[in-house]
Amino acid sequence: MLLYNDLRPRQREKRRREAITAATCLTEALVDHLNVGVAQAYMNQRKLDHEVKTLQVQAAQFAKQTGQWIGMVENFNQALKEIGDVENWARSIELDMRTIATALEYVYKGQLQSAPS
Repeated sequence: MLLYNDLRPRQREKRRREAITAATCLTEALVDHLNVGVAQAYMNQRKLDHEVKTLQVQAAQFAKQTGQWIGMVENFNQALKEIGDVENWARSIELDMRTIATALEYVYKGQLQSAPS
């Protein structure tokens, strides 16, 4: 009977060691699985950070280029206004010249009619 009683504590100790080993293996497997997920999330975050920095640089370049385009359009609009001003000035001069030509023609015809024949 002594052997039977002695066997039970040995089986319990063996089962306790097996349970501890199994729990350790399970814990390591869970930690490894979590570490893979954390590592993947870290790599994704690094990629996102890089993409954000690239996007910020490109956005700044686009804003600068857009500012240049706006300046060019404003200069073009100013040039069009100046052309319009010159065109109006030319029309005004043309109208004045026609008025002067008509007046000179009227005077010239009047002189021809009053001149002795």
